[in-house]
Amino acid sequence: MSYHRPTDLASALSLASEAGHVRIAGGTDVFPAKRQGQGFGSLLDLTAVRELAGIEHTEKAIRLGASLNWSDVIKADLPPAFEGLKQAARQVGSVQIQNRATLAGNLCNASPAADGVPPLLTLNTEVEVASAARGARLVPLDAFILGVRKTALEPDEIVTALVVPRPPQDAGSCFQKLGSRRYLVISIAMVSALVVKDASGRITDARIAVGACSAVAQRLRRLEVSCFGKRPEDITVTADHLTDLTPIDDVRGSAAYRRDAVAALCLRALEGAMV
Repeated sequence: MSYHRPTDLASALSLASEAGHVRIAGGTDVFPAKRQGQGFGSLLDLTAVRELAGIEHTEKAIRLGASLNWSDVIKADLPPAFEGLKQAARQVGSVQIQNRATLAGNLCNASPAADGVPPLLTLNTEVEVASAARGARLVPLDAFILGVRKTALEPDEIVTALVVPRPPQDAGSCFQKLGSRRYLVISIAMVSALVVKDASGRITDARIAVGACSAVAQRLRRLEVSCFGKRPEDITVTADHLTDLTPIDDVRGSAAYRRDAVAALCLRALEGAMV
């Protein structure tokens, strides 16, 4: 097995253009997925690339470097709209996992139960990807994850950053996760909500995303529209609001249970985002 750990983006992109490299950024999903005795032909470790580190604040956006780990997110000075993302970060595995696992890795693993995806969807996140041959491009997050373990990354591309349009200053957010226990558990269902309210406490903007209830986490557009002008206690989640979800029956819960759980989690997330 060969191992490459470039420290600059140009070298990383050059290596990514070569076939056969398994790319890792933390490796907390890649390594456990291998069966015992299976090896890697070649590893491309992106965690030391300088250009992928840190958080950049501009007038229009907040750029989260692809190698940021979840502990970095928890400690970062970010607007209140990012509180839902921080709440999700605290529930990504154990503290040891949070110290290694990266935002970009969470997206590229493309699990339906990836904790980071719903809050990033509510932030209207775009994924910045780059290749040595074509340069950089931005992909909306809802177009980046295509299905279970499938993304829009081309074979020679790597994720370089997550770009979040600067949210309203008065936006609040909340993340709610249901599992068999509080930590170290795969989600049965999860909901993230971002809310803007007026002086009377009525919702003027709502973004609600659900994970672990379809092949790809998704926004509940019908429910979002129904929230306008209402307070959380006046909102009812109906079956029509959840028609785009396709939950499954598995060892963690039935499809019917997931639908019922999502309805309750939506209300909790909306209420939590109003604080």
